[in-house]
Amino acid sequence: LHASATGTAQALGGPGSWLLTLPPHHIAGLQVLLRSLAAGYEPVVVDVGVCFDPAVLPAAVDAMTGPRRYTSLVPLQLRKALAHPAATRALAGLDAILVGGAATPPALADAAAAAGLRIVRTYGMSETAGGCVYDGRPLPGTRMRIADPGADGVGRVELGGDTIAAGYRGLPDHPAFASPGWFRTDDLGTIDDGVLRIAGRADEAISTGGLTVVPQVVETVIDGLAGVAVCAVFGVPDERLGEAAAVAVVPDGPAPELTALQQAVTERFDRFAAPRHLLVLDELPVRGPGKVDRRRLREEFAARR
Repeated sequence: LHASATGTAQALGGPGSWLLTLPPHHIAGLQVLLRSLAAGYEPVVVDVGVCFDPAVLPAAVDAMTGPRRYTSLVPLQLRKALAHPAATRALAGLDAILVGGAATPPALADAAAAAGLRIVRTYGMSETAGGCVYDGRPLPGTRMRIADPGADGVGRVELGGDTIAAGYRGLPDHPAFASPGWFRTDDLGTIDDGVLRIAGRADEAISTGGLTVVPQVVETVIDGLAGVAVCAVFGVPDERLGEAAAVAVVPDGPAPELTALQQAVTERFDRFAAPRHLLVLDELPVRGPGKVDRRRLREEFAARR
């Protein structure tokens, strides 16, 4: 935890005060508190016990002290803040905003940058004391490598260094910690010129007709289409293919047609990667600090059949 707080301060340009907008019982929220206290500043805390209200951000940011000011958000919170002009102006006054807990769609990152927000996309998990890779590059003291890469360079992401846990309590032989000093994640990715790029989770990959589809890769295409506020791709049972890709969309205006989504994905990748089913929702179900709950999406899909 100390190594993570120290590495974060070095990566962001120096220690400072922090604004907590995340549940403190998750590692990302806990680290916000520890970073601020380690720097000698009382953290400013926003109550998110019921929901995240961006309207409280201007007063919360004004209450922050210290030579530098930081916060950490999940993508859903960032999206809500960008829809609130006063909250957007307040966040633009911060020296950095860590965004993690789930993948940040490129369109959302571009919108934040256009609004003057200095966002830093983070990657990590509880076993790494929170985010330990910022904008694809490891924090000081963190190592990363790709295990068993395929011909395209994609393989299992492994992380090492001072921020890594020693293991799981009561599970001394867990395979995630089989290599001394390294943690084997459930994520697939590549490292190009020292920059880590996550392709998706190994346990969320969809096997359809003998081919593998990584949901997050398809989502990058659909997220950028007109009429899509946010989306999530997930696998559903299919008698012929074994599994088929489906997409849940929260529309931005009139809901897009499935054929338009299929055409966009087919042009970018292959027809087997294109979703065969469309689920239109008011919001995506999430778990933990903001990760899409694909199990609940499958349940909702089955309930509507």
